[in-house]
Parts: sequence; structure tokens; C-alpha cells
Amino acid sequence: MDSPIPANSVPKVSVLIPARNEEANLERCLRSLVVQKGVTFEIIVINDASTDRTRPIAESFTRVRQCPFIALNQDMLDVQVIDAPPLPEGWTGKVNALVAGEAVARGEWLLFTDADTEHLEGSLAAAVAEATEHKADLLSYSPEQLLTGIRQQLIMPLIFGELAVTFSPRRVSDPALPDAAANGQYLLTRARVHRKLGGFASVATELLEDVALARLYKQKNYAIQFRFGRGLVRTRMYSSWDDLRIGWTKNLALLFPDARFLARKRAGEFRRLLFGLFVAPLWTLVYISQAHNVVGDWYWPVMVCLFWFFTLTGFAAFYIRVSRAHFPFWPSLLSFFGLPFFASLLRDSADAHEKGTVSWRGRAYRTGAQAPVAASNSK
Repeated sequence: MDSPIPANSVPKVSVLIPARNEEANLERCLRSLVVQKGVTFEIIVINDASTDRTRPIAESFTRVRQCPFIALNQDMLDVQVIDAPPLPEGWTGKVNALVAGEAVARGEWLLFTDADTEHLEGSLAAAVAEATEHKADLLSYSPEQLLTGIRQQLIMPLIFGELAVTFSPRRVSDPALPDAAANGQYLLTRARVHRKLGGFASVATELLEDVALARLYKQKNYAIQFRFGRGLVRTRMYSSWDDLRIGWTKNLALLFPDARFLARKRAGEFRRLLFGLFVAPLWTLVYISQAHNVVGDWYWPVMVCLFWFFTLTGFAAFYIRVSRAHFPFWPSLLSFFGLPFFASLLRDSADAHEKGTVSWRGRAYRTGAQAPVAASNSK
């Protein structure tokens, strides 16, 4: 049996979880964290004005050492629950919660992770070891995405495939290149460096606080390690189509500044591939049915071969791009049918940002100054 670690020990890692109306996700996240082994850590849940059972669920884990249903490891020192302060003018809700968590965190490393994440066995110690090995000041994993519903399976591989092209993990992790990106669902930072740069308060007005923070690290010549986190962390980002639509409407135009051009490009790709998908087999059938009349004629066999060549080449190029997101084969391939939905989301996001307001978690944000203009207690 592991020897208890004194409660006043300094943790290696402080795990900070901002939570606003996360009763559907928080328990699963905390259960996956409290059993982590191999590194001393504390957990800080920042309740962000939740109106559901988020706070009671978090508080139940402050007594987790007395819970017989969880195989708690002695490496975990403490679970704290604090409340985010009132939202300052111009700040985003998530950053406000994270700054509150930073103020009480004691760890040498700070792990910022979302309430909808699930941390697999040994992932916390593995992440610290990887960051140490690569001398990274910021380590970020893009979690494995768990999909629910046909529309998620059609759209999510497209979005993450496009992100993998735009924010290449190889280029982001190269200190000689200016490319910077991170996934806010899993951000492990050296506390000393993070505080030296001003913490999340330095990007408090940014809707994409994770990417903005990564850019700050790169600009100040601090090392970033960024990669796909399969086998370490996974997440179900959206539980419904409405959540998915609202979330990506907020983010797509920020991730892809040429969102309208990209929407036209992907809509055009869908039309081309759909045309080839139907025409290539049709021409093949016509050629076969008329073969006895065209023996020796070069026209039909050449046209059939050309149609198949361009159709298969188009699908191969599409699949190669989407496969960079590391989704299973069939959702990646069949996401071709999601291209019109992806184009529509891109246009909606561009429209919302041009109008100047986007919404998330019951709060509205201006997209210029990005200051909250309204708030409610709804999720």
C-alpha cells in the first residue's frame, strides 16, 4: 500500500478545471484524474457561476479519500473547489475562471484542462515526462474526439483535418518556426514561465485564449510541444447539434480568417467529388454497354479512365487531408458528405463575427473588443 503523502507537500502539478454548468461531464473528468499515479498533484475546480449541480459534484470529490468506490492513489494531495469572481469588463468567462485558479495553484507545473475531458491511466505522469524530455515550457495535446450522432461524425473529422493542416503540430513544435497553436482542453505549462508571461490574464480578452497563449510563448522564445493525444486524453466536445453549431460559430472565423473563401472552396470540392462519384460509374456502364460498337475506338476507354483517375485522385487527396485528424477510417471517408455542413458553419461563423457578437455558455461576446455584452445563467 502506498504511504500517504503529507497534505502540506508541494504538488508537482496543479490541475485546474474551469466549469460552467458541467454536471453532465465533471464527474467523469474528476474520476479519471483522482486515480492518476506517478506524480504528486492537486486538483482545483473553478465553478463559473453554474446553475446546475456542477458545484455539488465537485465538492463531493473534496471528500474522495473517504469514498470506497474510487481506487484513489496517494499521489493526489487535494481537491479544492473555488468560485470564479465577477467577470471583469472585456474578459472571457473561461479566462476569468482560470486566472482565479492560478492564484491558488501551488504546483511546479500547471495543467489547464476542460471538464469534458477524460484522462487515461498514467497520462498525467506521462505528460510531465514528455514536457521534461522535450524541454517544453508548454505542452498541449489535442484530445481524441468521441463522436455522437451522424452529423458529428460527418463534420468533426473535416474541421479537425483542416485544423491539422492550418496548425501543423510538427511546425508548431519546431522552435525555429513562428507557427503557434495549442488546444485549451489540455495545456500543461511550467508555472514559473506561465506566471512570468502574465498567465491567462495576458490573453483575457481573446476568444481563442489557447492559441493566443501559444503565440505569446512562441513570441517570447519559449518552447512548445503540440501533438495528438491519443492514449492519453479524450473528450466528447459537444453533446448536441446546437452545442456544436454554437461552439464552432464562435471559433471557426478566428481559426480560419479566410472562412468565406474556405467555405466556397469546400463547397466546390463537394460538387466536384459528387459529380465524379456519379459520372465515373455512369460512363463506365455506358462504355461497357456500347463496347461492341467502339472496339478499336480510343475515345470511350480514354474518357472512362480519365473520369476514374480524377475521381479517385480527388477522393485520395480529400482523405489524406482529413486523415490528419486521426479519426477512424469510415468517419473520415464518409465525412465527404459533411462538406456542405462544414461550408455552412464557416459562413455562419463569418456572418456572426462580421455582425460583431458571438455567444457561448449563456454569455455574449463582442468580436472586436471581445467584451461580454450580456450574460445569463443558461448554459
